[in-house]
Amino acid sequence: MYTNTKRNSSFRQAGGRMAGRGQARRGGGKSEKIDISRFVNKVTTTEKVVLFTPVNKFQDFQIDERLKKSITAKGYVLPTPIQDRTIPEILLGHDLVGIANTGTGKTAAFLIPLIHKILRNRKEQVMIIVPTRELAIQIENELREFVTGMKIFSVCCVGGAPIGKQLRDLRYEYNFIIGTPGRLKDLIDRKMIRLAEFNTIVLDEADRMLDMGFVNDMRAVMSGMPKNRQTLFFSATLSQDVEKLIGEFLRQPVRISVKTSDTSKNVDQDIVRVRDSREKIDTLHKLLCQKELTKVLIFGRTKHGVEKLSQNLTECGFKAESIHGNKNHSKRQQALRQFKDSTIQILVATDVAARGLDIADVSHVINFDIPATHDDYVHRIGRTGRAGKLGKALTFVS
Repeated sequence: MYTNTKRNSSFRQAGGRMAGRGQARRGGGKSEKIDISRFVNKVTTTEKVVLFTPVNKFQDFQIDERLKKSITAKGYVLPTPIQDRTIPEILLGHDLVGIANTGTGKTAAFLIPLIHKILRNRKEQVMIIVPTRELAIQIENELREFVTGMKIFSVCCVGGAPIGKQLRDLRYEYNFIIGTPGRLKDLIDRKMIRLAEFNTIVLDEADRMLDMGFVNDMRAVMSGMPKNRQTLFFSATLSQDVEKLIGEFLRQPVRISVKTSDTSKNVDQDIVRVRDSREKIDTLHKLLCQKELTKVLIFGRTKHGVEKLSQNLTECGFKAESIHGNKNHSKRQQALRQFKDSTIQILVATDVAARGLDIADVSHVINFDIPATHDDYVHRIGRTGRAGKLGKALTFVS
């Protein structure tokens, strides 16, 4: 456990205030009291690791040879558990519910068989719905890497980005639409997207879309699609509300769960005790000066607090940027690019960055503010300890 006894009133200038004793609050959203013992989980490096042995190799899947070459070019040899179990089922045309921890390769799990589907029939169109613009852009980038030279096209339709370009792109040929629920609903209302033309839909991070209040937009989209469609539903959690959506949207789905535990075994988790808000920022400064904190994602509760904290860190000489809902699309993308290529050391974010984003080599996640729910905590710390590497998660508590 980390402790610090010094105080520094500069925290007031950082615009933050800590939720205490494990009580998380988020305006307008659900919250729960989280036992702080759930923020502590030490990685035991001497523990015997049971290695996963896939049933298939990528070359074994019944997919187009061009796609196999693309997979090899990306350096993929053996599928992850979610890929190993879902790809054959999707290729058979089944509806599917996939439950998996963050960072387990589920994007490729649905992209690979759907690309094959389009290579077999160029008239096929696929819609992928995700909760955030960052995740939509990330999925489109991964799709483009897979389909280089195959003349498969996509349109990314997300809020916060100029709608004019999206309207223009929708007038050309495309096979995939990847977007957020609100923007997709807007484009459907404008008659720019004809749902009857889509025989396949993917709902990715469905639990998060439910949390964010997108359920009515999701229902509006689903109601306009053909009854005879393939629906793929991916979620990290399986609540009663999520089960209700599965019952509404899917037909006799195959259920695949490769979730082994709530949090990754590769993430060493601990708490940072501070007595009050005045010493909180000073403690953070000292942590960030430690050489092992090479690439740090800091989560705050509010957009205002995140921006203030980012400014404070920059003024103190740290290479930091912020990402939150008040920041425009281009600046959010710029901040993500700088963090991904390590131009900056620190990214301060709201929970907009907690889901789906795949950023390599994040050494530490710091919960400067306690998350609203344990599910939010799980997704925050899932940004580190990815691809078999060890990561560290620290949560500030009073």
